Amino acid sequence: MPAVDVADEFETIRRLLAPLAHPEWGRGLADDVALIPSRKGHDLVVTKDALVEGVHFLATDPLDTVAQKLLRVNLSDLAAKGAEPFGYLLACHWSERCGWPERKAFVEGLARDQVEFGVALLGGDTVSTPGPASFSITLMGWAAKGRIVGRAGAQPGDLVFVTGTVGEGWLGLRAARELLHLEPARLAALVEHYRRPLPRTAFATAILEHASAALDVSDGLIGDLGHLARASGVGLEMQLESLPLSLAAQAWFDGRADAVQALSQLATGGDDYEIAFTARPGHESALRREAERLHLRLTRIGEVKAGEGVRVRYRGEDVPISRPGWVHS
Repeated sequence: MPAVDVADEFETIRRLLAPLAHPEWGRGLADDVALIPSRKGHDLVVTKDALVEGVHFLATDPLDTVAQKLLRVNLSDLAAKGAEPFGYLLACHWSERCGWPERKAFVEGLARDQVEFGVALLGGDTVSTPGPASFSITLMGWAAKGRIVGRAGAQPGDLVFVTGTVGEGWLGLRAARELLHLEPARLAALVEHYRRPLPRTAFATAILEHASAALDVSDGLIGDLGHLARASGVGLEMQLESLPLSLAAQAWFDGRADAVQALSQLATGGDDYEIAFTARPGHESALRREAERLHLRLTRIGEVKAGEGVRVRYRGEDVPISRPGWVHS
């Protein structure tokens, strides 16, 4: 239902958003522009992601977690490129249900994550809409000049890795919709991952130093590996039994009758925001040392081959995948 206590755009900017702005580059959100700094020996790296109510988040999701997810999915993109984030532009399209308490909660979520991840608001826009709420961020960061890790660069013989665990985002959405039957603590862990995924920003330096190709896993691990294979002009072979699962995802998996189907669902569901990457075999030891230092799970899930596309196998047998990941129409 429509909110009663709705602030206008200028009050929203002045009272809520301006305190998030960088003191110099954001110009107090009192100007028509922001200042983008330069950094000697570095390239400016830019990414943009949007979240739309009913598509990327539920109407029942708290808006502070929506704000955090919005910032974190962008941070995940930069981490997969080996880049260091510093600031962002924000666009808010407030729906009729977004009154002052909802807007305040949204900004409080951003404020918490600005502190955690060391970024600042530089500018943007805020409007009202009769349709569903939607938000977007354009995030900027630095990478050493000419050294950004792209999707191209994988070569036959490289190993394929993924950080963290896979499948929690897909399961978390189902848990938020009350479609899963697990212990309350397991359900809460899955919903938390869906609402507030953890970008692997601390692993960005290791990606920069050791990865031959990388991308963040947002639309499904198998589908995203397909993007990497296509950009690199190679084939990838993935071992489905190697898929890393959290305790909550393992609890769900243990109740499935068809292991291959269950693992395929987890590997194609999306919303993981982990980093999938390739690296030369000689770099594996250094990657594992850094992951261990960060207490980060790192799993080798396959190998780069000559050819094209992603070949999925389970205990030596080929697994056909009809829908490798999420695709917007």
